[in-house]
Order: sequence, then structure tokens, then C-alpha cells
Amino acid sequence: MIIKNLFMSELEGGMATIIQVFHKYSGHKCKLRKAELKELINNEMSHFIMVKNETLDELFADLDQNGDLEIDFKEFITLIAMVTSACHELFIPKYH
Repeated sequence: MIIKNLFMSELEGGMATIIQVFHKYSGHKCKLRKAELKELINNEMSHFIMVKNETLDELFADLDQNGDLEIDFKEFITLIAMVTSACHELFIPKYH
């Protein structure tokens, strides 16, 4: 388990959290099956993304670049990047 320490920057702490969350749902095999990905999205990303069963199949197929029917960490990071990019405008400070 990765533990955030006092000397980590805010960004490093966020990166450590992403790694921890991935391993929380993937376990020792370090890969997510479709049900585990759905659970992770519903429990950890529900304010940013809503996935229904029909869209989960499409999302899973898009993420599973190597076709092994599981999402490894590199494939998972693609999801994180896509959702973060899509939500970026929600956090842009409004200056007047």
C-alpha cells in the first residue's frame, strides 16, 4: 500500500491516491474486470461520470487496448486522463 507522506506535493498525493484506488479494486492481479471497473466508477467517480450497462460495454472495449478482457493500470490511466480532461473546465477559476 502506498502511503502519502508529509513531504509529497499535492500532485504527488493525487497520483498516489489514483494508484491506491486502482489496487483497491483490482486486487493482487492488478487488472480490472468489467464488474470491478463499474464498481470503481460508481464508488469513486460518480460526480464526474455516470456509466450504464450499455455504455460500460463500449467504454470497456475502448479502454481494453490489448484485448485481454481486463483493464490494466496503463489502460486505466487512459480513463483517468479522459475524465480529467473532460471535467477540466469545471475547475477553471472565473476571473472578472
